[in-house]
Amino acid sequence: MAAEQPTTANEYILHHLTFLSNKEPKGIVDFSVIHLDSVFFSVALAVLFAGSFYFAARTATSGQPGKFQNFVELIVEFIDTQVKDSFHGTNKLLAPLALTIFCWVFLFNAMDVLPVDLLPWIAHGAGYEHLKVVPTTDLNVTFAMSLTVFILIIYYSIKSKGLGGFIAELTMQPFSAKNPVLKVLLIPANLILEIVPFLARPISLSLRLYGNLFAGEMIFLLLAALTLHGITQLSSVGGWALLVAQFVLAFIWAVFHLLVITLQAFIFMVLTVVYLAMAQEHH
Repeated sequence: MAAEQPTTANEYILHHLTFLSNKEPKGIVDFSVIHLDSVFFSVALAVLFAGSFYFAARTATSGQPGKFQNFVELIVEFIDTQVKDSFHGTNKLLAPLALTIFCWVFLFNAMDVLPVDLLPWIAHGAGYEHLKVVPTTDLNVTFAMSLTVFILIIYYSIKSKGLGGFIAELTMQPFSAKNPVLKVLLIPANLILEIVPFLARPISLSLRLYGNLFAGEMIFLLLAALTLHGITQLSSVGGWALLVAQFVLAFIWAVFHLLVITLQAFIFMVLTVVYLAMAQEHH
């Protein structure tokens, strides 16, 4: 059975920030804990993206394309242009990967524009106590995506430069010397200087996306808390004032947030392309 609804602003916010999990975590890191809501919405939005683009491809016509076909073609051309501008090599995976990242992350972020209580209220009626509907406000999701990109960076670096070339790129620059002994002595310093920015790539990718979306969700929750007590607030002038303020501020923030969620999806996609392009460059 679902628990009673929160009555204070603090309880309300904490309630909305709690994941629907298979168990309570033990300690800071517990890999046995699964955020079921993040998994569900990630898979559902992946199916929505793949299904809609598959439908557009199957129903595409060259004579008089429909509005949805034009929309899909516009996105595909936009992503293809961005990839060609950032990557000058040949890689059949990169353009589809960039398209998938942009659309999938955008759909993740777009869930933040839904009324904060809508889907949690439906879940509460079905007997679920908690439900977080924005996958990108889960650090596990953003880090998993960035870790996948990081693995691809390593793969294409080794594929393009060889294992020896990849290791040399991390250990033989920025300091170099002609003397073999001095060259060996410089390896630890070079490794420290190169490994830090190398490892920072997946961390920055994940934290940037997570931080922006988490902040956006918090603002929506704070605005929703203005009318936490519902219809009982309408018995006073102050209650009506809070209702009007909530509607106006939420509308303004939602319009601005649409730009934020699109920009964050674009940044994640562009950085992925840039990092993979750098992985195949020879220094």
